[in-house]
Amino acid sequence: MTWDWQVFCRNTTEGSIEPTCWAGHGDLTYLQWMFQAWGWTLSVAACAWVVSVVVGGLVGTARTLPNSPWLVRLANAWVELFRNIPILVQLFIWYFVVPKLFPAFRQVPGFLLVVFALGFFTSARIAEQVRAGIQALPRGQRYAGLAMGFTTAQTYRYVILPMAIRIILPPLTSESMNLLKNSSVAFAVSIAELTMFAMQAQEETSRGIEIYLAVTALYALSAFAVNRVFAFIERKVQIPGFIVAGGTGGH
Repeated sequence: MTWDWQVFCRNTTEGSIEPTCWAGHGDLTYLQWMFQAWGWTLSVAACAWVVSVVVGGLVGTARTLPNSPWLVRLANAWVELFRNIPILVQLFIWYFVVPKLFPAFRQVPGFLLVVFALGFFTSARIAEQVRAGIQALPRGQRYAGLAMGFTTAQTYRYVILPMAIRIILPPLTSESMNLLKNSSVAFAVSIAELTMFAMQAQEETSRGIEIYLAVTALYALSAFAVNRVFAFIERKVQIPGFIVAGGTGGH
């Protein structure tokens, strides 16, 4: 087997020309195309992450509210709905079914529909983590906040959530990495991200090994960067004697 890494320097529109890493006249090399696809992957993942954290945080908090049984039931229904349907099925529903049922969504770009699908799917998992983090705290934390005259919202804002978020940072790190990797399903609805690039470039160049190895390296690099960012945050917000970054044990 021979390697041909110069495939990334070839022009995407004229594969037979002499390889050059700087294609002119508006043409792209496969290397430039791959980096553009990487940008789409990161964009989808970042936007979906924002949606999932905001919605997941609200739903997870609602599941632990006292004296709000209907709100708790609605939050539980959200989690069970989006957690029990495969992400690819949800993506197809958002992309093909929702615009048929709700004409207003026909004007929504496909990029946003993918973001909603990934974001809501992941929000159910993050909501479960938030619920577990809140319920892992001693009940005395809630009672202490109420004894100080805080409302329920203030107790969550200033007492419960700051502690719970520290507890769930490790699983939230894994979920964020999974979200980045799950963004690969966007190829199924023609979003020009890394997986779609790999499939098309392999067909055009017949150099699947080089293409897929490069794409794998970019996915691994992206996931590792997410891991390091969350590890840095975990170290900065840890409470000595309560949360120790890296899970190396307590003091």
